[in-house]
Amino acid sequence: MLRLSTTWIRRNLVVIAGLLTLAYLVLPNIIVMVFSFNKPAGRFNYSWREFSTHAWQDPCGVSGMCDSLSLSLWIALWATIGATVLGSMIAFALVRYRFRARGAINSLIFLPMAMPEVVMAASLLTLFLNLGAELGPTTILIAHTMFSLSFVVVAVKARVMSMDPRLEEAAKDLYAGPVQTFLRVTLPIAAPGIAAGAMLAFALSFDDFIITNFNSGNTVTFPMFVWGSAQRGTPVQINVIGTAMFALAVIVVVAGQIISGRRRKTALSE
Repeated sequence: MLRLSTTWIRRNLVVIAGLLTLAYLVLPNIIVMVFSFNKPAGRFNYSWREFSTHAWQDPCGVSGMCDSLSLSLWIALWATIGATVLGSMIAFALVRYRFRARGAINSLIFLPMAMPEVVMAASLLTLFLNLGAELGPTTILIAHTMFSLSFVVVAVKARVMSMDPRLEEAAKDLYAGPVQTFLRVTLPIAAPGIAAGAMLAFALSFDDFIITNFNSGNTVTFPMFVWGSAQRGTPVQINVIGTAMFALAVIVVVAGQIISGRRRKTALSE
């Protein structure tokens, strides 16, 4: 019996390790969900007291929280658009064209990913102060677009490098123009990489605290609001927002998988 159990563990060791890792990653989110239904006795929502849906009924009951949330969503949205557009163009240029300093640019793209956030935040603050820029939503947006750009470039570049150039050549042989080839062939193939880069940029921008804290001035984003609240008391509504954002992310990922699976089935049936 012991030998059989040992053999089974060896055969399924990778699966077991994967499930344990997944549980480790999901456990904090589950705790956030559970405590979003808590009714704490004091200001801190750190111990379970009793079940309540009051926070869900009034998610904006804490002064300033929804304002900071809407600001974070606005900044993340525009930072994602800017980083996705610029990052996609840079990725196509690096893969499709040969030019001077191409290798140096490839190396520089990885610098924001490798550089500590504190160093980047201090560097951006120095830049803004020397330019005389007023710290606020605009400087936060510029900073978020800058550090998200590298992640978009890496995601899109990997997708573009895996593309078969013969597909575009076949489109040209069928008298498709450059714009039509890009819209009908290139863009649909590169779309998963672009979408992955955009989702990553949005998550990084919405969640950022260190760079935002250096370059925000008197502006308060949602991560800064959460940090400030933790000093004097953590409202349950923070768990509600966290749970809603996690659920939305799961829905987007599941929907993407379903759509991708249906497209594969349709392609195979044809």
